[in-house]
Amino acid sequence: MKRIKVSLLVVLLLLTALWLAADTLLPEPFTYFSFRTVFMQYSGVIGIGLMSVAMLLALRPKWLEPHLDGLDKMYRLHKWLGIAALVVAIVHWWWGKGTKWMVGWGWLEKPARKPVAGETLGNIEGLLRSQRGFAESVGEWAFYAAVVLIVLALVKRFPYHWFVKTHKWIAVAYLALAYHSAVLTKVEYWTQPVGWLMAALLLGGTVTALLTLTGRIGTGRKVTGTIAGLIDYPALRVLETAVVLEDGWRGHAAGQFAFVTSDKNEGAHPYTIASAWNPADRRLVFITKALGDHTSRLRERLKIGMPVTVEGPYGCFDFEDAQPHQIWVGAGIGITPFIARLKQRAATPDAKTIDLFHPTAEFDQAAIDRLTADAEAASVRLHLLVDGKDGRLNGERIRAVIPEWQSASIWFCGPPRFGQALREDFLAHGLPPERFHQELFQMR
Repeated sequence: MKRIKVSLLVVLLLLTALWLAADTLLPEPFTYFSFRTVFMQYSGVIGIGLMSVAMLLALRPKWLEPHLDGLDKMYRLHKWLGIAALVVAIVHWWWGKGTKWMVGWGWLEKPARKPVAGETLGNIEGLLRSQRGFAESVGEWAFYAAVVLIVLALVKRFPYHWFVKTHKWIAVAYLALAYHSAVLTKVEYWTQPVGWLMAALLLGGTVTALLTLTGRIGTGRKVTGTIAGLIDYPALRVLETAVVLEDGWRGHAAGQFAFVTSDKNEGAHPYTIASAWNPADRRLVFITKALGDHTSRLRERLKIGMPVTVEGPYGCFDFEDAQPHQIWVGAGIGITPFIARLKQRAATPDAKTIDLFHPTAEFDQAAIDRLTADAEAASVRLHLLVDGKDGRLNGERIRAVIPEWQSASIWFCGPPRFGQALREDFLAHGLPPERFHQELFQMR
């Protein structure tokens, strides 16, 4: 979360610093309308800048993952960039539209525009000025559309498949807002660093929008496959799906995830990979829990032999660190990445000491037997806690079982609030923040 906050702050400060190098928020003479003019420029640069960076993150750039600790964190940054852009855009809209309303109501008197003696416009500046009225109208309606689409994306009750279908239309709103910005941005900015950065962001955002609308994001990382096996655990409401991939998969590290499409109308869903990679059989295993409409229907919809598309791998929850001891906490369906690591460790042992805690509210003996066997094969100590019988897991219980926890790193996957509580508890007892690893497996 720290990298997300720092990244958001860096984007805001960079855009602000470059804008202040080109203009000022203290115009002379300082009046309501003179301030409105410069503030509209400033808020416009910040708003479209934030939205452009959010668009670029939608490309799922692999090279950026190590710097932001995985695609899950990148999507969280994408979300907060969108929220910040929305807030700035609302303020920008109010200063523009609200001022016109207040002039119409008689609350404000708009000063007459003083003609500049001998003013001549270049071809480009003249063309831009001729489009100002149209650009303002386009920007206003694009703003309304963006507000609706961003709010829908933030509403968790809005069905995921509708979210996938509607969210891509933000790309259309972005293209309209990019045109609005290109026309209405001060011409003087384009010859200064703020203009150079804006030009790069608008170009990158436009390319991303076109790739989004044509369905080409992640194309180079997509591989087709066939469902080869299905195992249902009714008591857990969990379905294990084995997929055999065709050539093209570049391999993955245990703990990574992929986007899987089994129904084009539903779109791609992210699932953690629950298997180690073996190029000899090209098999991936996904474990999904019935938590929503889509996952609840998988056991009826999926059939052996059905074609699927897999895109990835993504994520940096890869268990790579220098600590001699690792503590794994896989809560509920959060056990999935640890299953993959158990299988990988069984095939290629290492010297690390591993303790795996698996708190769960639901129990299935067959599933527990398989997990126990995997843990034994990987020389991992398994600590099973079933709610209602063993009580809840917390930092105090972990420290009581593992006195040497101070030399360990902690890898958590499960409910976000549970992970945050564990993190705060261990950091309060002296664990360095960089030793607590948590996957933020929420893509909206």
